[in-house]
Amino acid sequence: MQAFALRRTLLVARRTRPTVNRHVAPVQRWTRFQATVATSRPAASSFRCGAEATLKRFWKTVGIEQREGALTVTLDKRTLKTPSGNPLLIPETKALAATLIAVEWENQETLLKQHSLPMTSLASRAIDAFQDEVTRGQVRGQLLKYLQTDTICFHSSDPESLVSLQQTHWVPVLEWASSTFNVEISTATDSFVIPPHPEATIKKFDQVLSTFDPWQMAAMERATYSSKSFLIGLALTLRHITAEEASLASHVEVNSQIEKWGEVEDSHDVDYHDIRRQLASAACLISTL
Repeated sequence: MQAFALRRTLLVARRTRPTVNRHVAPVQRWTRFQATVATSRPAASSFRCGAEATLKRFWKTVGIEQREGALTVTLDKRTLKTPSGNPLLIPETKALAATLIAVEWENQETLLKQHSLPMTSLASRAIDAFQDEVTRGQVRGQLLKYLQTDTICFHSSDPESLVSLQQTHWVPVLEWASSTFNVEISTATDSFVIPPHPEATIKKFDQVLSTFDPWQMAAMERATYSSKSFLIGLALTLRHITAEEASLASHVEVNSQIEKWGEVEDSHDVDYHDIRRQLASAACLISTL
């Protein structure tokens, strides 16, 4: 049977509601968290070295307030902050993102779980990293490297199920990118390498990324790294495809294998939910709902 080299990180949390005191001190663990709250109580904060603190829930209420011309999530009326200490302020046009961040914190029943805060971590990334032009330029360069090894540029001539999935999910994205930006995108069939993309193509996509605001950059970064595809990430960030369509496109090869060999428990099912969580968070961050 063909082996599956897949990620096996357990990212699906089972929500429980044990009867414990929510207002307790932190417990020493090896977990990093993505936001802080200004309070005299222990803060859910980002730690970089040493024994890091996994905090138990210490707040009673979660809210959304308008402050400084933006929306902010509050814990016991105190503003949530990013790992760098910046107020986590969300534009008023992104009410959906603010609501989802609030829901993430309300759903922290006992211990804070990093994997269950995808919107918080993504918004923090936008605020902490992508206000800086140097960082933006570095990330653009890293994302463009994905284009040369973009998953959807490598096609196979068999099996038939894989060819069909490629035609359904990859070809439309390639055609959209080529026609929308008037560029040539290199592809290959039954090969481990593709011809280098024309320099004009790389330059054009770099120009496109340079127009992105911090929220789009954060969404693009996560979508590209999650899908292993610059073009899927771009199509999602520019709202040409939905998070579900992006998930299906990023799992074409895996889904072809599942059709032939069946699903591997605790691997394919975990990955199924993980990719949708990551891509959906990116889509929600750029939503104007």
